[in-house]
This record gives sequence, C-alpha cells and structure tokens, in this order.
Amino acid sequence: MISVEDWAEIRRLHRAEGMGIRAISRHLGVARNTVRDALSSAGPPRYERVRAGSVVDAFEPAIRELLQTVPTMPATVIAERIGWARGITVLRDRVAELRPLFAPPDPAQRTLYLPGELGQFDLWQPDVLIPVGFGQAAKLWVVVGAACFSRYSGGWMVPSRAAHDVLGGLLEVLRQFGAVPRRLVWDQEGCIGRRRGGLTTLTAEFSAFIGTLGVGAVILNGADPEAKGIVERNNDYYETSFLPGRSFEDVADFNAQFTTWLRRANNRVHATTKARPAEAVYEDRGSMVGFPPVLPEVAMRFGIRVPRDHYVRVEANDYSIHPRFVGRRVEVRVGLDTVTATCDGTVVADHRRCLARHQVILAAEHSRALQAMRAETAAPRALQDQVEERDLAVYDRAVGWA
Repeated sequence: MISVEDWAEIRRLHRAEGMGIRAISRHLGVARNTVRDALSSAGPPRYERVRAGSVVDAFEPAIRELLQTVPTMPATVIAERIGWARGITVLRDRVAELRPLFAPPDPAQRTLYLPGELGQFDLWQPDVLIPVGFGQAAKLWVVVGAACFSRYSGGWMVPSRAAHDVLGGLLEVLRQFGAVPRRLVWDQEGCIGRRRGGLTTLTAEFSAFIGTLGVGAVILNGADPEAKGIVERNNDYYETSFLPGRSFEDVADFNAQFTTWLRRANNRVHATTKARPAEAVYEDRGSMVGFPPVLPEVAMRFGIRVPRDHYVRVEANDYSIHPRFVGRRVEVRVGLDTVTATCDGTVVADHRRCLARHQVILAAEHSRALQAMRAETAAPRALQDQVEERDLAVYDRAVGWA
C-alpha cells in the first residue's frame, strides 16, 4: 500500500502534468497497477487493521436470540442466561452494539418555541442548609423558571412548598421576566395540579392565580422530565455554576446572591440559541401577556378570634396580637416575608415571618401595651388595700362597756 503523499503525487502528475501511467511508474518507482489503482480510487488509501477475534464472538448467536425475544434485557441477565464467566465490560459493549438491531427506534423531536408562548417552571432544592434563625437551618425550595423562546431564567427561594409560598415565588419570577408567558408549564406539584386519566385538575389557588393573570397552564405527565428540559438543564447549571463555594446568611441573602448571579448568566451567549437571553427576552416580552392592574393575591389568609393570651398560631410558630384586641376577631395574612393581622382595618400585628420552628414571636409594642394594661388593673386593687379601717372600740365606749 502506497502512502497518501505518493497517492496525491500520482494524481497530480497525471491530472496536472499530463504524464502517462508508464512515465509515472518510472518516475516514482512504483508498479503500473499501483498507479492505475491510485488514479481510479475515489479517496486516499487507508490502513485498516484486521479485526482480531473476540471471546464474545462464540456467544453472539445466543445474545441475538435473547435480544430478539426481549430487546431491553439487561446485559447482566444475558450473561447469566448464556453462562458468561468472564468480565462483564466486554459483554456489555457487545450487547450495546447489538441492541439497536432489535429495539424499535426512539427518535426525539426538536421543539421550536414561539416568542411569548411558553414558560417552564419547577421547584429546585439546593443541597445547602439555609440559616432560618434561633440556631436552626433548613433545606428550602426555589421556584425557578425559564422563558422558552429567549431562555431567560429567573428564580426565588420560598419558605415552603405550600400553595401560597410557591405562588408567591412564581409571581416574583414572573416579575423578573417582565411579563407573563401565555402558558405556564409545570410538573404535577401538589400545590399546582395533577393529571389522572388524561384529564388535568388544577388546584383552586393555582386556578385563581392564572385566571387573574389571564393565561393558561400545561400540567405534564409523570416521569417525563424531557417535556420541560430547558428548566431541568438549568437546575443542573445552578448546581455546578452557582452553588459551589457560596454560603448564605438567610433566605434574603440567598435571593440577593441568586438574582445577581442570574443577571450575569442571562447576559451570556446561550449554547442553543446563540443569543444572549437578556437581549432575546425583549422579543419574548412583546408576545407575552402584560400584568393586570391588580395582581393575584397569593398570601394565605384566615380569620380567628384572639384568645386571652393574645397569640395566633401560624404554621409552627406563635405570633403576638395587640392585647387590647383580645376577644376580637382579626384577619391574619401570611406572605413570603411577613405575618400581619388586622381588625376592622386596623393593623394589630406586623411581624417578620419566622422560618424557624416552635418559636414565640412577641412584638415590643405588644409587650409594653400588656404591661400598661396590667398596671391599669393593679391600681384599683391598690386603692382598695388603702381604705381606712374603722376602730371598733368606739362602739364599746358608746354603750359604756369601756
């Protein structure tokens, strides 16, 4: 076999110089048949090593027979069925080579997204403990989202997976988008909705949320992460590019660091779209739905009559209410960051939400009011103690007994 350089020279001499086969043979010192082969070949000569036999060759007919019956049969099961006594790696490689001949093809369809059409959302739990106060720490959830056309990403850490917290985080992510995609794509989360028998059932809270915004929703089937691959790949990206080497003081610090990092990430050229999400999002927003004049109410609300100890229980913590409203009915509102209570329009409690558990939260104002009320009730008792007592000896003297 001649080298590639000789092959190229033979063709040059024949095509460019017009030399004949005999002349080329004498000039290069090669056989005329070699010159003929070089001129008639479609490509340069290649060295192909003769494939040596493998210990798997003798078992290949049996492997093919098993794969013909069950194309998905694992290599370990095949090894047991054919009596394989050697290393599993060489057998696994041969099974992987033969399996496509028997398994039906499963091609993937490339999805194209229109501007403003879809937004994918998910709950991501970073593998990091977040301090929540009172010496406690917890692994919390982050509502993450991606606008499918521009690949613009957003995220917000929330205290829990309850509906009011998840929807509150979702509203924060949509604010980062600057508008609302026409359909919101979610997995089957308990606070969002589910699919059973091909039918989609949304929770009352999520239905009210999308109804206020005037958009639709898509709830995916279970075990189908590829259906929202954009946001799933983003989660892996956050794990490898955002979390390493970072520490957080609390939830607010996490959200501050995460949103700052997302602004930089959205200004990088995306590997798929070859565009910067921070620039492509303007075209996305042009086809999205604008925010309504009144945003959805995502906070949890409930009414309760204030007990004598003037505390109300929210999740696992007790929050103080102004003691002068004991016995009155108040409306409690639980947001992402605050716990407030009102009575006939008057704010009777305004606390920062505590994410630790089993704590008693007493406002300084309520403590001072309680002390003042105790002082007011103690004053009449002190006056009663100071009433002059009558000297009973006066009556003895009046009747001459003394």
